[in-house]
Order: sequence, then C-alpha cells, then structure tokens
Amino acid sequence: MEKIGKFQFVTEQYLLDFRGRVTLPMLGNYLLHAASNHAALRGFGFTDMQQKHVVWVLSRLAIEVERYPEMSEPVTLYTWIDEVGRLFTQRCFELRDSDDKPLAYARSIWAAIDMETRRPTPLDVEAIGAYQVVRDCPIEKPSKITPLENDTEGVLYQVKYSDLDINEHFNSIKYIEHLLDIFPLELFTTNEIHRFEISYLTEGKYGMNLTLHCKQYGNNEYGLAISHEGKALCRAKAKWRM
Repeated sequence: MEKIGKFQFVTEQYLLDFRGRVTLPMLGNYLLHAASNHAALRGFGFTDMQQKHVVWVLSRLAIEVERYPEMSEPVTLYTWIDEVGRLFTQRCFELRDSDDKPLAYARSIWAAIDMETRRPTPLDVEAIGAYQVVRDCPIEKPSKITPLENDTEGVLYQVKYSDLDINEHFNSIKYIEHLLDIFPLELFTTNEIHRFEISYLTEGKYGMNLTLHCKQYGNNEYGLAISHEGKALCRAKAKWRM
C-alpha cells in the first residue's frame, strides 16, 4: 500500500458560492474525505478505531489557498502522515489542478479519544508510523491562537440537527461555516481568505447556546472564536488576500 494517498474530485455546481468558486468549508470536506479514506485503507480508519472504542478527532487545522477551484474543474488531492506521536498525529494535504499547479496546502493535527471518557488515548505509533512520509508541505504549522471570546459581545447561535456529525457532536466543518458567516458578503465580493487556522478545544452538543466572536487585528487579519458560557469551543484566525 502506497504511503501517500491520492484522491480525485470534479467540482459540482452545488459546491460553489456566489462567485462560482468552491467554498473554504467544502475544501475542508475534501480534506476530511481524503483523511478518512487514507486511514481506512491502511487499517486505522473509523471502523478500525471504533472496534477499539476510540474515535479520531480533529484537533487543529491550517489551510492556505492559492486559488479556489471553479465549476467542473478536476482537483487532485494528496494526503500523507507527517509526524506520529504518542497522543497526536500530524497529517498534510496538497491540492493540485489539472495542470498540476498547486491550489492549496493544509496541515492538520489529530488525536484518538476514548468513546466513553472522551479523553485522548495512546496511538499505535508503530502501525501508523509505518506510513509516515518525508514530503514538503510549504506552509506553517497551526499556531497558538490568542483568546478573544471575552473581548467581544458576539453573535448568538444555537446548535441544531444539521450541525451534528456521526458522534452527535458539532461537526468540525460546521464550526468553519458559522465563523465565516460572521463576515459581510461584501468582503467576499472582492477579497478571499488566503489562510485559515482553527483550533478545536471542546465538543459542541445539540441545543447548546453558543456565541460567535470576531475581532479585527489588522487590515486583513481577524481573530475568531465560538464560545459556550464564556468558554471557547474553538478559536480561529483568518488572513484575507485583499
């Protein structure tokens, strides 16, 4: 089995935003699809982990987009294991267009947690490490994000059915969708997000009353967060290409 996973997509009309481009959350879905299938084909996917009463959770994600794909455009996505530790593993992604030019790169950090206690469990370093690859991923790793959930009043939101994943928790891509909805439509009209980072801190559940926060740090940088009763569920930051 090859260490590097290769997956191909063709963008569809229903995946596009009003600009005719694939959205950042949809790119995130591509990444999760590739990560899930890459792991499953190599013996440490969802079903394999579930048999051990553990489940993968995404801890951090950083994605940098050079160009957002447009309608009916073929996209090739590569993914590989970059590092393996006792409790966390790092996975990288590379998206290329039909001319083999880079569209985006991403770095992610994953943990396996016990399905009952929801606490991290040790990874099988030897089994997963067998697929570790030395390959360039030319973007910075996810960084520490400054807390801001107590600096802004925020926008209220309640977790609903469509926000839930297979574990009945707030879907990791839904966090991104709701944070991007904070920005006015006019900002997307002439600009686009170049780099987006998110750190997942705790799991949201159905019916939770959340607050969505946004704070501008410069002409093109924003801090973001989702909180519940004053405590952050996630923190993020977005850097726009103006």
